[in-house]
Amino acid sequence: MKRATIADLSRESGVSVATVDRVLNGRLKVREETARKVHEAARRIGYHGANVIHSRILSDLPELHFGLILQKRAHAFYQAFAAEIESRLRGHTGHRLRATVRFAETTRPGELADLLAGMAGKVQAVAATGLDHHEVTRAVADLRARGIPTFSLLSDFAQGVRESYVGLNNLKVGRAVGWLMSRMARRPGKVAAFVGGHRYHGHELRETGLRSAFREYAPDLEMLGALLNLEERQVTYETTHAVLEQYPDLAGIYCAGGGMEGAIAALRESGRSQDVMLVVNELTDDSRQALQDGTVKIVIATPLHQLGAELVPLMIHTVERGMAATPGQRFLPFEVWTPESL
Repeated sequence: MKRATIADLSRESGVSVATVDRVLNGRLKVREETARKVHEAARRIGYHGANVIHSRILSDLPELHFGLILQKRAHAFYQAFAAEIESRLRGHTGHRLRATVRFAETTRPGELADLLAGMAGKVQAVAATGLDHHEVTRAVADLRARGIPTFSLLSDFAQGVRESYVGLNNLKVGRAVGWLMSRMARRPGKVAAFVGGHRYHGHELRETGLRSAFREYAPDLEMLGALLNLEERQVTYETTHAVLEQYPDLAGIYCAGGGMEGAIAALRESGRSQDVMLVVNELTDDSRQALQDGTVKIVIATPLHQLGAELVPLMIHTVERGMAATPGQRFLPFEVWTPESL
């Protein structure tokens, strides 16, 4: 196949050969829109200088450095979350964006506070998932005092200090799960709900919404006390086995946070997946397979693509225009997955 030439690139991009030459060699300033048009044409025809054009475009753009703090690195959902944000940053056209990504491996508030503090002087804005605790709030306040806004993701924290919350309306999520269970549970009985920790604001709201929906729609479903699983698979697995053994009339299980893999495995082993309705959060390989084999009846999922589309421009706007006088929140619509959705 003949190698693409500057003339080919000129025809494909709809600009003159002289303009293409200026884009390639940087001799004279070319409008960003024109340079991008030439770059896109170069990629389409496989022009060998496409990477050079891309580098020249980036060199003229302002650079922003963001911090991203997520929960446990080994969880498939958080891996997908990090990949989505990093892809969003790479694909942004108006700035050179880069991220420092860190993971909290425990539910200790001090670990998250330390990770937040470690971003000071390195980034211009931080987005994080985590628990709500005075140590975390103090770290967010310290960042704010340095001019670094913090965005809470998925589960809110440091209300009144953080810049904005971006995620689901967790009270609505809990009520939706309660409504679904009221319609789909095979029988009256007990319902167990797992939360990652007592300081996860989002998990508390989901539990509250679930109880509220049961009072309204399903008085024959009785909530047990919240079960703490630290978002750990093994803890969830062992506790699910114990609850199944203790409550023969168990009608449902809801995993409000991580650790769902343990509940899925325990319910499969028990042979009671037809009688016990299991609802989990986030669509991963494990929850997808569990939907297909009937162990899980419903998956509530966060639209990560939409979250990235909301978060990145919001962070850029805040860095360039300044922090808001009143902290806000952006609720995303949640996805409901059934076996027929796959």
